[in-house]
Amino acid sequence: MAGSTLGNIFKITTWGESHGKALGVVIDGCPAGLMLNENDIQLYLNRRKPGQSLISTPRKESDQVEILSGVFEGKTTGTPISLLVPNTSQKSSDYSEIASYYRPGHADYTFDAKYGFRDYTGGGRSSGRETIGRVAAGAVAAKILKEMGITITAYTKSIGPVEIDYANYNKENIYTTATCMPDAEADQKAIRYLQECMSNKDSCGGVVECIAKGIPAGIGDPVFEKLDANLGKAILSIGAVKAVEIGDGLLAAKSTGSVNNDAFVCENGQICKKTNHSGGVLGGISDGAQLVLRAYIKPTPSIFSSQETINKNKQNIEITIKGRHDPVIVPRAVVVVEAMTALTILDACMVNMTARLDYLTNFYHQ
Repeated sequence: MAGSTLGNIFKITTWGESHGKALGVVIDGCPAGLMLNENDIQLYLNRRKPGQSLISTPRKESDQVEILSGVFEGKTTGTPISLLVPNTSQKSSDYSEIASYYRPGHADYTFDAKYGFRDYTGGGRSSGRETIGRVAAGAVAAKILKEMGITITAYTKSIGPVEIDYANYNKENIYTTATCMPDAEADQKAIRYLQECMSNKDSCGGVVECIAKGIPAGIGDPVFEKLDANLGKAILSIGAVKAVEIGDGLLAAKSTGSVNNDAFVCENGQICKKTNHSGGVLGGISDGAQLVLRAYIKPTPSIFSSQETINKNKQNIEITIKGRHDPVIVPRAVVVVEAMTALTILDACMVNMTARLDYLTNFYHQ
């Protein structure tokens, strides 16, 4: 199977299945000298683990990470970092009956069509638990970026029809509300809406917004390695994401040049913009403003109401899915979006070190 590796210099490869013995990631290209321990990574994994509220799957997993290599006496060595998270709450029997049919909205049919077989116990590599490796690696990337003065914050912008009010924004609420909304009032409205969905044996989708601050101008390349293009690929690689937008995104198509263009000004000797419709990227290269990204996430496909599908014999059947499933994916996807953004930005910053001769001569000049 190809396609489990991401990055040019800061490179990650995720491995493992939802109901296998463990999942994890190998990080290659992490510089030596970073102070790193398991708690740095665990803080991120705790934000995505299941069983934390009534609006997440009841599957109980501690998701405890173990550093197997690449760290010595509390610092990275520059060699590959291998991270492992054991699975401790597999219930493959919950999925045994789906071996004979394809669940609507899942990768069952497409995986079978590609490989001629599929891991029906929780979806295998197509499961949301694959994101454990991404989040673990993203925690390392985010720590490096923080050393560089770059911070990344993601949160739930909306769930179903309920959207946050930026006037009520409180960053601490992202880490304390069940929905990961920075607006406590919107959080309560979203929970009530989700309870309605659950009582109707249904699910819903939503939007995750991600803000990156401190990215200098000049990160990214103008053709195939555009910063926004690579962010789009990284975020769209998250299983439930169906659309990504940067800055004004879709609204830019309805705007005019006089409105959409961001005017440049010089303040205290620094080049900046009066507005940020571009979302921090121009021509595939960062422009020094904060990066604004949104990921649009579909409703959880596993719902408990009756659905039409076909079995492997191409017979039309009706099914009712069993098992343990989130009524909404969005809150647990917040940290995944944050991690993938961190991985993409860090890799682009590392690639940028070879963009100009003076970067090399200034560093190596004796």
